[in-house]
Amino acid sequence: MRNDRPKGMTRRDLLATTLAATSVAALSGAARSRTAPSPTAPREPGGGPSTWNLPAKRAVRVIENEWIPMPDGVRLAARLWIPEGADARPVPVVLEYLPYRKRDGVRRRDEATAQNLAPFGLAFARIDIRGTGDSDGVMTDEYDEPELRDAVDCIAWLAQQPWCNGAVGMRGISWGGINSLQVAARRPPALKAIMSMGSVDNRFTGDAHYIGGALATENFKWGTYFKVYMGAPPDPEISGPDWERKWHERLEASPAILDRWTSHQRYDAYWQRGSIATDYSQIQCPVYIVNGWLDPYSGVTPTLLEGLSVPRKALIGPWGHLMPNLPQPLGLEWAHEEVRWWLQWLGGVDTGILREPQVRVYMPYRTVSEVHPRPIPGRWISEDTWASRRTHPESWYLGEHGLSRAPGGHGLRRVTSNQVVGLAKAQWMPSILEDQSVDDARSASFDSAPLEHDQEILGVPHARIRVRSDVPVATLAVRLCEITDGKSWLVSYGLLNLTHRDSHEHPTALEPQRSYDVVIPLYLVAHRFKKGSRVRIALSAGLWPLVWPSPALATLTVDMAASQIELPVRRPDAPDAPFIIPEIHSQSATPYLHSEMGPGTEATLVNPLQRTEFPDIGTAVETESSEHLAIEAGKPDSSVWSQRNSTRWLRGEWDCTVSAAFELTSTATDFHLRESVRAKKGDQEFFSREQVTVIKRDLV
Repeated sequence: MRNDRPKGMTRRDLLATTLAATSVAALSGAARSRTAPSPTAPREPGGGPSTWNLPAKRAVRVIENEWIPMPDGVRLAARLWIPEGADARPVPVVLEYLPYRKRDGVRRRDEATAQNLAPFGLAFARIDIRGTGDSDGVMTDEYDEPELRDAVDCIAWLAQQPWCNGAVGMRGISWGGINSLQVAARRPPALKAIMSMGSVDNRFTGDAHYIGGALATENFKWGTYFKVYMGAPPDPEISGPDWERKWHERLEASPAILDRWTSHQRYDAYWQRGSIATDYSQIQCPVYIVNGWLDPYSGVTPTLLEGLSVPRKALIGPWGHLMPNLPQPLGLEWAHEEVRWWLQWLGGVDTGILREPQVRVYMPYRTVSEVHPRPIPGRWISEDTWASRRTHPESWYLGEHGLSRAPGGHGLRRVTSNQVVGLAKAQWMPSILEDQSVDDARSASFDSAPLEHDQEILGVPHARIRVRSDVPVATLAVRLCEITDGKSWLVSYGLLNLTHRDSHEHPTALEPQRSYDVVIPLYLVAHRFKKGSRVRIALSAGLWPLVWPSPALATLTVDMAASQIELPVRRPDAPDAPFIIPEIHSQSATPYLHSEMGPGTEATLVNPLQRTEFPDIGTAVETESSEHLAIEAGKPDSSVWSQRNSTRWLRGEWDCTVSAAFELTSTATDFHLRESVRAKKGDQEFFSREQVTVIKRDLV
């Protein structure tokens, strides 16, 4: 459960720099026909362990670059791993489709994935999205129409290759997991199944831009990294002598993406595009959902399981925004599971995967912050279906004496925004968190009596709060904590921009002093509360710097008689099917690097220069970043967020650097945003652009 993310880096930059240092199990098994059959064997819930074994390994042929022509003449760059013998006996192919530079960005991770697939009869294709890496063209946004249209054409091209049996799968984490869902919704005929890791089905509520309708720091942190990806140079050894012209075209086409994202402050048509939650029936192929508990993207698991009607499975492990084979000290021999999935749907092999529970998750007995640097204790549990028949909602009621299982509390509690609450939960992508006690003391906190026995939860907690505000725009945050040994450990949290109480698409201002009954879902969670500990609910008017503060100081008044937290309690004696996926145990026991948040109202997160060498291609990549966050208590308009990110590519005389930066401030009515991108060739400036915009606040 190690995260190799330097301080201040986003979850997607983590993906672009992760170096795969993991035990790799080889995979095999080849499909025999150009048209793969689609197994339809019924699943037997709770079935016993599979007797299926990985086939013997075979040699693999690697093609460093293959050009895939698009109908408009643009060429996409692909790196291919093809099992030996596939020309005579065609095999299925699995596609991963990313902007993260196959040549150098995620090269080592791609190689680890290939080693989990290709030696066992599954070809692997890593394709750079149009305008990124070594592919031609330009990129101007996430998941835009050219990207998705190209994906459909790539799948058709792969299916027609002489070494392919005509069946294609699509997989990936984060960007790759998200676009796998979006491409599946377009139903390319050759796409037979997908594996979506760390993804979202609703781009507004589930991704990094807005949290509960409030503007998130991650919107800007990720955006500056994304600007570097959009403006990064192609490699001359692949792209050819006109690489410099292509590089300049990318930089010229790169939009003021932070302005665009910040201008869409509600769930409008911009965010609905690519959000498959608008119509789950668009997806007609089987889906495997894979997540980690320390990854906020894990919340997509129940919505996909409940929304889709195709064959589907899910797994959530004790790690962060990583593929299951990469975490330490406990990862999984993922080849065993992933090859079974692909051969079931792409190769016509009954691997037994459908006769096992639909859902497998790790049940943690401690929070990661509580046990760091030791591994998270817990066990693997299983569910035949979601929602689980083994869980039930259990309400804890807010009252003047804390949390009680019985209703009957009365009175009012005030929650004010004149103090900074949230420094112990500073980032959207979790790192090691502080003891929450300081934030709890600045919040309205409600504690239960000591628990008489262990209590496990699995699912989405819901806070049901009756609240009124003295201002028209305000945010209410709810943190669920476990109090043990005098410390407060964050179990889950949720927040809501109260103007979005009825709709993220059509928010409405609050009427001051009018009471509203609001429901705030917390993040999906599995956790065991220990006997003798206490359950705590802490309410605050926002969480800074996780989200931008509301325009004016707010005083929220909570009616305790009509407020409660609903926990998804799981029966402690629930039987679980055996967990058959082999585990990887390493010597490392460092889950997450700690982000040095200051004790007051300022934080500076610095990722010093890091150099990654790729000896096989003679290239080095250097990255560095710095982030500054500041606010003065009681003055929401004093908030300042800023960041600068830089990446440099070096090989002989090829020396290119791209940097991006932003600064955000606000008034009560407007956001003031400065964003820039700069590029250098050697020591000479190659490109420079800065844009300053004023964006009207839309009930945010």
